[in-house]
Amino acid sequence: MSEAEQSSTDAPQGRSVLVTGGNRGIGRAIAEAFLAQGDKVAVTTRSGGAPEGALDLRCDVTDPDQVEAAFKAAEEAHGPVEVLVANAGITSDTLLLRMSEDDWDKVISTNLTASFRLAKRAAKGMLRLRRGRIVLISSVVGLLGSPGQVNYAASKAGLVGMARSMARELGSRSITTNVVAPGFITTDMTAELPEEQRAEYASRIPLGRLGAVEDVAQTVTWLAGPGAGYVTGAVIPVDGGLGMGH
Repeated sequence: MSEAEQSSTDAPQGRSVLVTGGNRGIGRAIAEAFLAQGDKVAVTTRSGGAPEGALDLRCDVTDPDQVEAAFKAAEEAHGPVEVLVANAGITSDTLLLRMSEDDWDKVISTNLTASFRLAKRAAKGMLRLRRGRIVLISSVVGLLGSPGQVNYAASKAGLVGMARSMARELGSRSITTNVVAPGFITTDMTAELPEEQRAEYASRIPLGRLGAVEDVAQTVTWLAGPGAGYVTGAVIPVDGGLGMGH
């Protein structure tokens, strides 16, 4: 086994993990899953409320200075970030002809540009370590499209191209970059969708049930674990089959 292959599978236990948007929903479940397996977890939030046992970092991911400060705090507490989960995201839904420039800009800035900023900062430390795991949280909407979500779908689709380009750039240093694309998961964000839209999604799910945040969290921890050391540039759907074939 080469040095690169070995480093991708023999990462030490209790790794330094950074999860953005980890105070509720999918992000919180992801942070809790890493904590449960003994990792050292830092969570960024805008208003506090990280899970017990996690380092709670106040950070607006659209602010480069705050992102840098969050990384420095995580590194001081836990060492260089070995696993990044870029989960923080927002919606600002409306039909295309009603969508303002601000509706577009704030969603792209939070969901796509901030993920670029986070990955770039994390990669610096990972390149020195010669190992690392980057997981970007996208959405089935980025693959299927959704009326009223042109901005959100564009931001989530953009993560796929970004992740695959990073996978090609960073792979030789045993750094994997993957995308998880949740479908209809029961969270505060999806609860804000119109009732008819939620009902329509539910009727199309082959598994016949809504997803739970734990379904996504377990996929993320697998991608960050030794069993996925040879997986990079992948888009993993966690959607009950909703986006099958896309």
